[in-house]
Amino acid sequence: MKREYFEEALSPAEILPLWWIRNWLDGHTQRIVINGSMSKWRTVTSGVPQGSALGLALFNIFVGDMDSGIECTLSKFADDTKLCGAADMLEGRDAMQRDLDRLERWARANRMKFNNAKCKCALVAQKTNHILGCIKTKVTSRSREVIPPLYSALVRPHLEYCIQLWGPQYRRDMELLERVQRRAMKMIRGLEHLSYEDRLRELRLFSLEKRRLWGDLIAAFQYPKGPTGKMERDCL
Repeated sequence: MKREYFEEALSPAEILPLWWIRNWLDGHTQRIVINGSMSKWRTVTSGVPQGSALGLALFNIFVGDMDSGIECTLSKFADDTKLCGAADMLEGRDAMQRDLDRLERWARANRMKFNNAKCKCALVAQKTNHILGCIKTKVTSRSREVIPPLYSALVRPHLEYCIQLWGPQYRRDMELLERVQRRAMKMIRGLEHLSYEDRLRELRLFSLEKRRLWGDLIAAFQYPKGPTGKMERDCL
């Protein structure tokens, strides 16, 4: 992201002290150190200083119009973007493809590139229910020593992989995920008469919704640390 393009994008945002921001961005230098060998100092001509609260705010302003014209659901967190939609019908797949084309045009217009190596397609389907079905038909034991470990190892990872990117926003979608864990906990012998919440307390487990909140809080705490792993004072 070249500095001149960045400043051009900030102008319509009506930020009055724009020259303050320009002065803050200019004049940075950097060099690379590998095994004690140092490169020459070079002027930084793109991006924003990492670990700064202002840098994150400016980047959010820069990508503010990314979702213009998007038909599906677009969620953004810093430099991570997820596009979600139902693809069970041809119309849904076409809408998602049109949105992908819009995002590509937006990137070209703003002189940016998506990192293809980090672009992933996450398919949320009924695979977890099929795994549960196999456990129910192939595993004879229904004890709490058998079912919860199998569920945690074979099923739950599919429900939580990259959850910060595609996590459900609507209650009905949250219930669809929670229903899988409900079904698994109901398989345990001796807990059939208990409610779902009581089963979780008995097994010392959390609901998927609470686990997502827990993961989001951890991610939110770790993100300001940046690559150094240390919390910068100006991030607080």
